[in-house]
Amino acid sequence: MIKIFETAKIKDLDEYTIRHEPISSIDLVERAATAFAQEFCRNFPKQNRVIVFSGQGNNGADALAIARMLSDEDFRVEVYLLNPIKRLSADCEINKQRLLSDSNVRLTEVVEDFTPPVLNDRDIVIDGLFGSGLNRPLTGGYAAVVEYINNSEATVVSIDIPSGLFGEDNRSNNPQSIIRADYTYTFEFPKLAFLLPENAAYVGKWKILPIGIHPDGIDKEQAYCKMITDTDFVGLLKPRDKFAHKGMFGHALLVAGSRGKVGAAVLAAKACLRSGVGLLTVHVPQCGETTLQTSVPEAMLSLDSLDDHVSVLPDITSYEAIAVGPGLGTHAQSVHLLKELLDKAGEPLLIDADALNILAAHPELIPLLPPFSILTPHPKEFDRLFGDCECGFERLRKARTKAMELTVCIVLKGAYTALCTPEGNIYINSTGNPGMATAGSGDTLTGVILGLLAQHYEPETAAVAGVYLHGLAGDLAADHASEESLIASDIIRQLGKAFRLQKDEN
Repeated sequence: MIKIFETAKIKDLDEYTIRHEPISSIDLVERAATAFAQEFCRNFPKQNRVIVFSGQGNNGADALAIARMLSDEDFRVEVYLLNPIKRLSADCEINKQRLLSDSNVRLTEVVEDFTPPVLNDRDIVIDGLFGSGLNRPLTGGYAAVVEYINNSEATVVSIDIPSGLFGEDNRSNNPQSIIRADYTYTFEFPKLAFLLPENAAYVGKWKILPIGIHPDGIDKEQAYCKMITDTDFVGLLKPRDKFAHKGMFGHALLVAGSRGKVGAAVLAAKACLRSGVGLLTVHVPQCGETTLQTSVPEAMLSLDSLDDHVSVLPDITSYEAIAVGPGLGTHAQSVHLLKELLDKAGEPLLIDADALNILAAHPELIPLLPPFSILTPHPKEFDRLFGDCECGFERLRKARTKAMELTVCIVLKGAYTALCTPEGNIYINSTGNPGMATAGSGDTLTGVILGLLAQHYEPETAAVAGVYLHGLAGDLAADHASEESLIASDIIRQLGKAFRLQKDEN
């Protein structure tokens, strides 16, 4: 997993690398600048003019080194070094002197009045004004430069983090004083702010560039937030014995469906079966019988006594895992069923969709959740459960707090789905695409996680693996057709390939 450090710790990691590699600070700057310049050269043509805006700190030191390196690669480079306090960091001063010796680069140091260059749509701006250590909104001349860049038609590439953006919580920030980058090349680790929806317009497309931060420093420094990658699946998926039988892979119960929403039960059931469960029983109202029997013949049915919605909980003693919610509805009798399930369940449950809405409407049921149950809300469902949140950062922080308070796993669904655990860890998913923002996608995720739970994966592991594989299947589906045409059934069809790709990695 990739650790996502609070920005306050990143400087400590730089200093650890300088002391223990050992390497001088200016040479670490050189290494970071080299990584940036190489990535830049791979993506932008030399015909375009490059305008570098540099600050007076170490982000500015990176920017000046990058300008020199791009000039060496025959880019036409202009540099504007903003230095109103007439004081540069040591590394920035060194790189200023190095750049002054390059006759091919026009360097303008701005200490008072600034006449900015005219920017057009063929220009590429490299933003090196401020790095990740910023903790208050930009004002004055800096804010004016940011606004000028944002109002131009130039392509903007930020070094490490868009200038003006805080690394985590931006609720107190000024949106008008943050660079709106088209691309951000960040060093070694993503910043938490990159993964939150309110910051998408500032970060643009981002990419991690390794710069050789000392691995011992990374190992020693704690981070409660991590990003899931494919390497985390080495040895994770359980091998199957040649003489295995269906009883070895668990019997799952899915309580789902109501009149008009039986399709949610179908999608969750299909995804569960495609995720390796041995047996699946679906408890549905009688209106779902024909649909389930014809569309999912591999599943067994437990029919409720009512036609339109479920009302009576079946015997749950024979199931390894239980999920409730897809298409369930919120009828009073279904509320009673959920309460009975919470009272009787001795193992973690998977709670989704309308079951979450029932909990939101009946908060007295929330303390009945069995420990280590998995809740899978999208943002609106989460806000109904735990109160309105003004932004993604607040929602993620609250999800972490609630997961610890209630001893549950909360899967906060979104572009970067986040799993918050009872221990206070956050695991952020790296797979998935906008095409998955479609009806039924969440039902398929419920099915995948349920299938893994039934196979005796621990709840946290089932949630992490389920979210990753679900997103990977969505990526494969989008590659096969397009994001625009993707529907939930396409995700299910690609689950087999997603599993195989991860097993091949193993």
